[in-house]
Amino acid sequence: MPYDDYENEGSLAQKTFLKEPDDYKVILLNDDFTTMEFVVQVLQSVFHLGAEEAEKVMMSVHKTGSGVAGIYTYDIASTRAQIAVRMARQQGFPLRCEIQKA
Repeated sequence: MPYDDYENEGSLAQKTFLKEPDDYKVILLNDDFTTMEFVVQVLQSVFHLGAEEAEKVMMSVHKTGSGVAGIYTYDIASTRAQIAVRMARQQGFPLRCEIQKA
């Protein structure tokens, strides 16, 4: 088990360094069918953004074609993107998400 401290193995002292996991951005992509209200709902319920921040991200998606929903480790980013897309499909929306290294 790695420790962030010295371990003694025989006569040699060894230090193990732990690397922080890489961060990934979840990016929502604009389309002509997903409503702005639904995008805000997804940002609040899946990505836990407040109402004001969700509105800002939604407007970025609407005006520029994409917006960052959040930055997470890969597993969390992937799971949240999948949840958002699944929610959209259940409501009949073609919302798309990308995951990019931050």
